[in-house]
Amino acid sequence: MFGFFLELVFRSIKLDKKLYKEVKTYSEVSIYFAAIIMILDGVAGAIATNNFYKTSLSLSALTAILTWIFWAVLIFTIGAKLFPDKDTKVTFKKILIAVGIAHAPGLLRFIALTPDLVMPIIFLTQFWIFASLIISTKEVLNFKSNIKAFGIVFLSFLILAILSVSFVMSRLNSLPISNIT
Repeated sequence: MFGFFLELVFRSIKLDKKLYKEVKTYSEVSIYFAAIIMILDGVAGAIATNNFYKTSLSLSALTAILTWIFWAVLIFTIGAKLFPDKDTKVTFKKILIAVGIAHAPGLLRFIALTPDLVMPIIFLTQFWIFASLIISTKEVLNFKSNIKAFGIVFLSFLILAILSVSFVMSRLNSLPISNIT
């Protein structure tokens, strides 16, 4: 079982597009493995950035799970419902698993041991995750075009980023210091 988990992680890190076409990738245990990857991804990010920004590991894990679900909802809605190809027949669970597994490159953030390595590793792994999401989206939604998969992931990212920034800004405006003029 642990061997299968490691296989999913390493194949995702290698950007293996065949991973997302295999039936065993979407077995019953895969949803749990995808959740573990997302939780570890959140914890790895929190540990890596702890030199710059203090955050709780449990909050990072919770945020990673919520982000995972929201990414999957956006990719499912935009890719499978609004702009599907003729061969697009996919369940939400399959997209949820694919999005979770596609975040495996984020686990490499655990190697950001010194403050000098943090930003380059976060930058690199974020683009790696983005590439992995594009591959998983193309394969799971049976898209013919890489550009279309990129567009779905990029639009989902923009929506997620705008909502995240809006949420953070609304919280900052509610702080007592924001009322000082």
